[in-house]
Amino acid sequence: MAEALLRTHGNGRFLVASAGTEATRVNPFAVDVMRELGVDISGARSKHLDEFIEQEFDYVITVCDSAAESCPMFPGRSERIHWSFPDPSAATGSDDERRDVFRSVRDDIASRIQTWISEERPGR
Repeated sequence: MAEALLRTHGNGRFLVASAGTEATRVNPFAVDVMRELGVDISGARSKHLDEFIEQEFDYVITVCDSAAESCPMFPGRSERIHWSFPDPSAATGSDDERRDVFRSVRDDIASRIQTWISEERPGR
């Protein structure tokens, strides 16, 4: 969700890639709540951070605590930023309750991204 939100709110100012400490699948609840914003991530794929280990990034943003702890150092002079959000895939309850957790995390990430971008990041 964070990748798609930064692409959307960044309006082409950023080259965005995302990966996790574990490649699984794109969660259907994430697809649902992003679709509510008119953002289609149904064709996205989950990627492991090893796919990007040799690349240089201006910013490396982690969005969950476990990722912050296990995220490797990337070459170059990346600015590391950590935003602590709950992992929505760990949510329990009914489908509606789980979807609400994804929606809440989506909205919190979107807000943080909008604030971060408004700090006049140069983007690339």
